[in-house]
Amino acid sequence: MPEENRTILERICGIFLPKREKSLKTNRFTFSTRLLVVILLFIMIGYLVKFTLYDAPDVINNAYNKRTTNLSEQVLRGSILSANDKILAQSAINEDGEETREYPYDNMFAHVVGYIGHGKTGLESAYNYNLLTSDISLTSRIENALTGQKNEGNSIVTTLDTRLQKAAYEALGDYQGAVIAIEPKTGKVRAMVSRPDFDPNELDEIWDEINSDEDNSCLVNRATQGLYPPGSTYKILTALAYMEENPHSYGDFTYDCTGETVINSVTISIYEVEAHAECDYSYACQNSCNTAFVTLGCTLDLDKFIELNETCLFNQKISFDLSVKKSSFGLTEDSEANQMPQTIIGQGDTLMTPFHNALLMCAVANDGVLMKPYLVEEVVSAEGLTIDSTEPEEYKTLMEESMAERLQKMLESVVTDGTGYALDTDQYTAAGKTGTAENENENAHSWFVGYSNVDDPDLVVCVIVENTGAGSKYAAPIAREVFDSYYNNEMDEEYR
Repeated sequence: MPEENRTILERICGIFLPKREKSLKTNRFTFSTRLLVVILLFIMIGYLVKFTLYDAPDVINNAYNKRTTNLSEQVLRGSILSANDKILAQSAINEDGEETREYPYDNMFAHVVGYIGHGKTGLESAYNYNLLTSDISLTSRIENALTGQKNEGNSIVTTLDTRLQKAAYEALGDYQGAVIAIEPKTGKVRAMVSRPDFDPNELDEIWDEINSDEDNSCLVNRATQGLYPPGSTYKILTALAYMEENPHSYGDFTYDCTGETVINSVTISIYEVEAHAECDYSYACQNSCNTAFVTLGCTLDLDKFIELNETCLFNQKISFDLSVKKSSFGLTEDSEANQMPQTIIGQGDTLMTPFHNALLMCAVANDGVLMKPYLVEEVVSAEGLTIDSTEPEEYKTLMEESMAERLQKMLESVVTDGTGYALDTDQYTAAGKTGTAENENENAHSWFVGYSNVDDPDLVVCVIVENTGAGSKYAAPIAREVFDSYYNNEMDEEYR
C-alpha cells in the first residue's frame, strides 16, 4: 500500500487517538496550573485589602512594633484635643531636656484618653502611630534637623466635650461605675467617664499601688470593659421582641400583679415596691413590672428571641476606637425553659457593657438605625493641616422604624409617668429606662439609659452605678445632671 494511502487510513481509523489524549492531559494540567495561580493571586489581593483596611491599625499600634519606637526618637508626640479645643494630653520638654507627657485635666479623662508609660491605653494606644507621625512642611523638617530638634507630631481632635465630661465626672462622684454620652444622629461620643480612676500625671508614683488593687480595679475602663447584668434596662429588648411577634395585639396585654409569680419553676418578684395590681402593657413598661414582663416574655419564640439579641449586638464584636468587651446573651436553642424568666428581665447569664447599652438606646432614638460610634473627629498636623477626618456613617439597622417609634413612646412615658421621673423637667423632654440589676452578695447595680429632646433626639446618656440600689434613685439623677449640662451654657471658661 502506498505510504500516502496508509497515512490517510491511519487518520481515518483513529490511530493517533493516544497522542491526542496526551495533548488533552497536557492542556488540562496547564489550565489547572493557571487557575491555581489566579486563585492564589486573588487570595493574596484579598488579604492585602483586608490587612490595609482592617488589620493595619492594630499592627501599627502594636507594642512590639519597633517602628513606633524609632519614631518616638525623631518625633515629639502630638497632642490630644477635645471637640471644644481644650488640651487633654500634650508633650513638653523639661529643664533636663527630657520629654514628658502632661494631662491637664488629671483624673477626669484618665480612661478614655489613657496614658503612656507602663504600657499604653485609651486613645494614647489606639492612635499611637498617628501621634508619632509628623506631617509638617519640608522647610520645618530641615530647620529641625539643623537645630537638632524633634519634628512635631500630628494631633488628634476628639469628639469629647469637656463640659459634659466634667458634668458626668462630678455627678458620678465617689460611686464606682461609668457614664457615657453619645449623639445618636452622628455616633460622636461626647463623654466617657469611669470610676474609680487615677491621675496619669502621677503614674510612676502610684503604679505599684493601683496595679495591685484588685478590689477597685481603677485601671479598668468600666464604660467599655465592664460587664454587668443589665437589669430592667434589658426590658427594652423584651418589649421589642413582644411587639415584633404581636404587632397588632401587644397593646391588649393585661396582667394582675400580686408582687410575685412562679413561671417555669422560677420565682420572680418585683423590686422593693408594692404589688402593681391590674396593669396593662403601658403600665407594666412605665413601672418596670418584673412579673408582667416575665409573663409576656415567656411567650416569645426562643429562636426569634436569640436572633433579635444577636442583631442587637449581643455576642458580637463592636467596632470602635477603643476595645469593647463582647456583651453576652446566654440563651441558645437548647436552653431549658427555666432559664427564660431571669433572662427576660435582664438577669441570669446576660451581661453587657454600659457602652453597648448606650448604643442600643442610640438606635431607638435614631429610628432603628445605629450610627457607627467614634471618638476621633480628625487628625491634624502641627501646622493645622487636616490629615484625616471621620464622617458619620451608618453602622447597622437594629430594628424597623415603626418598632423604634413604638419604643420611643413607651420610653417617653417611663419619664413622664413612671420610674424615670427624675428626668421629668420643663427644660427639655426626655425618654429612657431605669434598671435595677441584682448581683450576688451585694446591693443591686443602678442603671439608667435614655435620651433628651424626644421629637428630635440630641443626646443619649447611659449610667451604671455599682452596688447602690434602684436605678430611679441613683443612676437617673446622675443622667439628669449630664443632660442639664448639655442644655446649660453657663460653665467655667476652663471647660467651655
